Amino acid sequence: MLSLFAQVDQYIEQLVANEDTELVMARQAISKAGWADQSISPVQGKLLQFFARSCQAKRILEVGTFGAYSTLWLAKALPPEGKLITIESDQEHAEHAIHIIQQSAHQHQIELLQGTGLHCMTELLSQRGAPFDFFFIDADKPPYLEYFQLAIKLARKGSIIVCDNVIRNGKVLDETSNDEKVIGVRRLNNYLKDCKEVTAVILQTVGNKEYDGMVLAVVN
Repeated sequence: MLSLFAQVDQYIEQLVANEDTELVMARQAISKAGWADQSISPVQGKLLQFFARSCQAKRILEVGTFGAYSTLWLAKALPPEGKLITIESDQEHAEHAIHIIQQSAHQHQIELLQGTGLHCMTELLSQRGAPFDFFFIDADKPPYLEYFQLAIKLARKGSIIVCDNVIRNGKVLDETSNDEKVIGVRRLNNYLKDCKEVTAVILQTVGNKEYDGMVLAVVN
């Protein structure tokens, strides 16, 4: 079945999620760096772009830059006056991402903050700037709930928050798991049950990235 899911993913990609030269460059640079590819798939990138455009996002916050592949997908959703802030805690990943961003036609719209997600988001909150319209959270999993709660504070009514990797190949069903990543996403998933600040759903995902899922939330 995984082979079938991957084939269907490629079918969808060829129809509506083709990569441009910038995206191909970003993906190839990750491979050249010798890193396991933790980026989203092209179809997932197009999905994020779709959501960002659906809420007419002018300000986007990404938590977890990695190789800037998802960053570029999101930047392409912005209007000319829009801005994307992306946060990366790993210095090597941040330096790599900056190099990729500097080669993009959207470089003037992208700002990379190096530091932990919690620190950078708290700093942004203290600055009392304009709210963000769209959030993509794809970083270390133990503080996923805290990232989500901070995102709500940085949002406006109607802002969309997307959190990746929340099903963990079905491992979230194991309530006795000692895996800190599973524990982290379970904390977020359980929080959504009684959260009145958003309208949320958890979407299962399959394809080139095998079996996982995303939290999709709209701020009330």
